[in-house]
Amino acid sequence: MEVEEIREYCLSKKAVTEAFPFDQETLVFKVGGKIFVFLPIETHPATFSAKADPEWSEELREEYFQINGAYHMNKIHWNSVVCEGLKQDLIFKLIDHSYDLVFKSLTKKIKEEINNS
Repeated sequence: MEVEEIREYCLSKKAVTEAFPFDQETLVFKVGGKIFVFLPIETHPATFSAKADPEWSEELREEYFQINGAYHMNKIHWNSVVCEGLKQDLIFKLIDHSYDLVFKSLTKKIKEEINNS
């Protein structure tokens, strides 16, 4: 899977914005102003960081050598994912899960605004 495919998938989700808030190399995707994916655009193979439930993260890290605690992030809640060798379905599931976790953490008002847009 390539960086552009990940970018397009993230942008296909409702109310997602993208920006380079830290540098010109790390693209971030937000919903309701909160980050759910970090995507370094110059990394090969494609790699991203996504939020995940701690228990599921533990299982993923045991099963897939491509999934580890995210660098510079809370390793309990964030995974770094090297896409090479992973099925597209799993990659999309990880992105969906991160989006859903972040969306659930938004205020009721912001959730309503997103759902009504």
